[in-house]
Amino acid sequence: QVQLVESGGGLVQAGDSLRLSCAASGRTLSSYHMAWFRQAPGKEREFVAAISWSGTTTKYADSVKGRFTISRDNAKKTVYLQMNSLKPEDTAVYYCAADRYDGTYNLQTRVYDYWGQGTQVTVSS
Repeated sequence: QVQLVESGGGLVQAGDSLRLSCAASGRTLSSYHMAWFRQAPGKEREFVAAISWSGTTTKYADSVKGRFTISRDNAKKTVYLQMNSLKPEDTAVYYCAADRYDGTYNLQTRVYDYWGQGTQVTVSS
């Protein structure tokens, strides 16, 4: 099992950048697929980005392609989400998620077992 804590959210203007961090404890992040999800008020949680346990495969929602970049540093037990060219539509609580590698790479559709508490990102127009 792994415990996740997100940080780095805040209030920014459209066009600005933020970098979210997800720090893990309890176990190494090695062998865990990692992902970012977000949930806006009144909306269901949606997939944002994911990175495989090895870092060799990434997946992005169409809405963030070209603007967001997911990365990981297993030595620091941390996953990052670099968010550039932020839009008001990106406003949401962002959640970090983890799931132990089971031989599959269905990064977007898999059910993630471990979740952080979320960090608020607000983008003003």
